[in-house]
Order: sequence, then C-alpha cells, then structure tokens
Amino acid sequence: MTEAPARYDRFERMPIAGQWREGGAEKSKTDLDPYTGETLLEIRQASADDVDQAYAAAQQAAASWRETPPAERAAVMSRAAEILRSRRDEVVDWIIAEAGGTRVKAETEHQLVLAGLLEAASVPHRIAGRILPSDIPGKENRIYRQPVGVVTVISPWNFPLQLTNRSLAPALACGNAVVVKPAGDTPVTGGLLHAEILAEAGLPDGLLSVLVGSGSEIGDAIVQHPASRVVSFTGSTAVGQGIAEKAPLKRLSLELGGNGPLVVLDDADLEAAVDAAIFGKYLHQGQICMAINRIVVDASVYDEFVDRFVDRARALPVGDPRDQRTVIGPIINDSQVKSILDKVEEAKQQGATVALGGDPTGPVGSVVPPHVLLGGNDVATARQEVFGPVATVIRARDEDDALRIANDTELGLSSAVFTRDIERGVRFGLRVEAGMTHVNDQPVNDEAHNAFGGEKESGIGRFGGDWAIEEFTTDHWVSVQHTRREFPF
Repeated sequence: MTEAPARYDRFERMPIAGQWREGGAEKSKTDLDPYTGETLLEIRQASADDVDQAYAAAQQAAASWRETPPAERAAVMSRAAEILRSRRDEVVDWIIAEAGGTRVKAETEHQLVLAGLLEAASVPHRIAGRILPSDIPGKENRIYRQPVGVVTVISPWNFPLQLTNRSLAPALACGNAVVVKPAGDTPVTGGLLHAEILAEAGLPDGLLSVLVGSGSEIGDAIVQHPASRVVSFTGSTAVGQGIAEKAPLKRLSLELGGNGPLVVLDDADLEAAVDAAIFGKYLHQGQICMAINRIVVDASVYDEFVDRFVDRARALPVGDPRDQRTVIGPIINDSQVKSILDKVEEAKQQGATVALGGDPTGPVGSVVPPHVLLGGNDVATARQEVFGPVATVIRARDEDDALRIANDTELGLSSAVFTRDIERGVRFGLRVEAGMTHVNDQPVNDEAHNAFGGEKESGIGRFGGDWAIEEFTTDHWVSVQHTRREFPF
C-alpha cells in the first residue's frame, strides 16, 4: 500500500513572484471553519506592491513558458492530476473544513478538478493556427494562435477548487502565466492548494502567484493591471459589471449569477423529476451558481409534485459536513445566512407560502435547513438568486406559460426541463434563454470538455474544452509575400 504524502503545511504564506512569503499588507485574514467557527489559519494579506511584483514576475516567466514544448506543458498538467489523485483525502478535508462542503460535495469537486487537469493536459497539442487564401498574387496568410501572456483569475468561495482550476489549468496549458485572487473565505482551496500541487508537479517559479487580500486594498489593482491581458472572473453579476467598467479594454471571461429554472412539463416522470430537483437544489446547500432557484411545474401535476418534493426535502439530513450522511451543511458566513433569511421573509410578505422551513442550527448558527416556498415568479426568492437551500415552486398554466416564467429573469446560466418526449424537451430547451439546458436532468452539470457559460446578465464567454483555448489565446495574422508585389504607385 502506497503511503500518503506529507500534508502541505505553509498556507500561512502565499506564492508571490516565485517565493512563498507573507503578504505586505498590515492586515491579516482569519480563515474560519464555517460549521464550527474555529480558526483554520491566519494569513497576512497581500498589498498593492505585492500585486506589481506578481505581475512583473508573471510577464518574465511567461516569455519563456510560451516557448516551452507542448509535451513539457502537458506533462506538468498530467503530473498535477496524479498529485491531486494521491492527495485526495487531504484535498477533500480542506474543502469540508474551509468551504463547508459536505463529503459528497467535496468528493464531487475533487473529481471535477481532476477531470479539468486531465483535459488541460491535452490542450498544448490542440492549439492550432490556419492558412487562409489571399486575393493578392503570391501572398500567403498565416494565422498563428498564441498565448495572451498573463491571465488574471478571480474565483469565488462556493466551489473554490473547481472554479479556480477551470481557468487556471487551461490558461497555463496554453502557455500563459497566471495571477490568482481567491475569495477571502477560501484562500486555501481557492488558490494556495493549486499552487502547492503545481509546484510539486514542476511548474516553473513565477508562472503562478496567488494573492490573498481584501478587494478594497488590491481588487482594483488586480483588475486594472496593465500586464494582465485577460480577466477570468466567477462571481456575482454586480461585481462582474464593476469589473467590466474598470477594465473596459481587457478581454473578459465572466461567469456571473444564475436564477436556474427546472421546468416540469405535464408528461414528466415525476419521480425522476423530484429526484433531480432535490439534488439540483440542495447540493452544497444551494450555494452553486447553476443550482435550481425556481421549480416551474405544469398545473396538471403541480400538487403531486409539491407533495413529493416537500416530503423528500423534509427528510434530508442536516448538520456537520464531516458526517458522511449529511446533505445540508453550513452556509459560508453570517452575512450569507442573513441574506438567505431576509429573502425568505420578503417572499412571505409578498404572499409566498412556506411549505417547509425552520431556523438555523449548528455550533455557530450557520446551518439553514431546507426551505420550500410556494409562490409566483415575482416573490423575492424567485426573482433573486437566493444562493441557499431555498426552493420556490411556481405553478404554470401550460408549456407556453412555463417557458414564459423560465425566461422571465435577467439571468440565463443553466436550466433543465423534464418530459417523457425527448424531442419536445430539446425544442423547449432551445427556447430557454440560457447558456445551458439539460433535458431530464437537473442544471448542476459541468464537464471539462464542454461549453460552460451563460446568456444575458449571467456572463460573457465560455469555459471548457476548445472554448477555453479561445479564451486564453489570441490570433496573430502573419502574411508572407512570396513573390514581388506590384503596387499602383
């Protein structure tokens, strides 16, 4: 039996410009376990000067990394995947402790990142240019696809390991350097773990810096830094809009908020629909951008669906995320708990009925039990992204009404529809104003080789597969005049 590797132990520091050290800011960040409230570690935060050092090193390192043979870049990604696999228990423990993920969620996230690294290992050999014809005699048009140089990755706290890696891994594989700013609630799983794994895999120094710091101190400096060519951000629509305003001439890859509908049509398999709805709503306490926010049900099956769904939700195990049986664990912090409960109260005042609810529990009151509200598309829990274990079930008159309700939002990330008629489901899905629609499944789907992204105010661009290559490379037109050209003067 292979002995487990020694656990990483320097997360009180961060990799800045090729050196693991403390940040230069006066303030420190306390990293807390959201379930117990215990301190995991203290990190002295990065300063604006650290930002400049990180980008200067990134520019220098990128110049040689882009010339590294594809096989060598691919090998780093492959070794990183093997290291992640060998450190599975360590990584899962960190996701549970820092992000409050249940064991099912943590193991799912580990698998997603593993798949992302393996996909990234194929990227260096898939970057291809083109030869285009010319109307000028003797001219050859070559289109070279080259790395952009330096990429900025700003990731959230909900799926931190995955939502950093899905930009970090392909960006590095394409030949770029990367500066990561993880969320303050998840500095280890959002960045520092990646840096350790990639360093162990042989990534050259300076190619990756991780800056743990407050947005007020380093946020603008990171977004606006002239060395950064692409900003890849996952988070709220409001913050994404702010980034677009502050960095209007940079290439932006933005995955923003969601208000995911799961639509249950009149001919749906209700047992399958309820199973999917429970998973798609309550995985990681609903703290997922593509999670179900609204369940839109045809009037002919509405009452039966609600009865089944409420019964299933009521039985979900709630509590310690370390317990293998737990489905509903803690919300990430106090402000998020308050936001969820405020939306529920507002929806009640607007006429929604609480079919299932309850007060927060746990050592620090961070575990919000599953809620089910019955109301229209205009109540707060339907109109706004709740980002918690709260489902709003909405009655639709028929298929056309269900589509209208599903599209009645400014957001359009992921969606789903249940029907026994597959082609009916596809036709319905193509009319949903979203980047992704899943027939007879729930909306929480992410595969490293597919096009992941949203429409409307849910984002710009796509993550995954060939779409990631497009995001992190640029086309360079080089023409070659093989014969002497005749000019008109």
